[in-house]
Amino acid sequence: MYIHVSARPGAHTGRLQFGDLDFPCALGRSGIVASKREGDGGTPAGRFALRELHWRADRLSTPATALRRRLIARSDGWCDAPSDPAYNRPVSLPYRASAETLWRDDHLYDLLVPLGYNDESVVPGAGSAIFFHLANEKDGELGATEGCVALRLADMLALLARVAHSTEMEIALAA
Repeated sequence: MYIHVSARPGAHTGRLQFGDLDFPCALGRSGIVASKREGDGGTPAGRFALRELHWRADRLSTPATALRRRLIARSDGWCDAPSDPAYNRPVSLPYRASAETLWRDDHLYDLLVPLGYNDESVVPGAGSAIFFHLANEKDGELGATEGCVALRLADMLALLARVAHSTEMEIALAA
C-alpha cells in the first residue's frame, strides 16, 4: 500500500492520502520536481521507502508504528555537503562538512522519517535529507519545507500508526 502525495505544479502544499486518511501536507517551496538538485527547494517526484522513524523522546512518548524506531540524540546530524563521502547519510555532530542538525529548537523534527531518496546509490548534488516530518504551521497555514513532505502532529501520528514496514510514499503532480 502506498501513501499518495500530490499537488499542483509549483504548489508548496498538497494532499497526502493513505487508505481512508486524507490530510493537507506541506512540500518544498518549489513544489514537486522531476529532477531534484541540492538546495533547489523541490520535493522529488517518485516512490520512496519509509526508512525508519526518528523521534524526540523528551517531547513525545513512543509513537505507535510498525516502522523501526530510533531516538534522536543531540549529536545527530545529516550530511548535506555534496562533496563529502557521507553525503545524504546520518553523521555525528559536530561534523567536518555541512550537516543538518536533527535535534532542533523548533518541533519540525520531533517526528522524522528519512525517505529512501538518493540513498542506495548516492549521487552527489542530487539532493539530501529528504524527510517526512512535522509541518511548520502559522495561522492555520502550512509553511513550505526545503524539499520534504510534512504533516501536522495529529495527522502524522494517525498515519504512523497505520503504516507497515513495506509502505512506500509516492509523490506525484496532481492529474
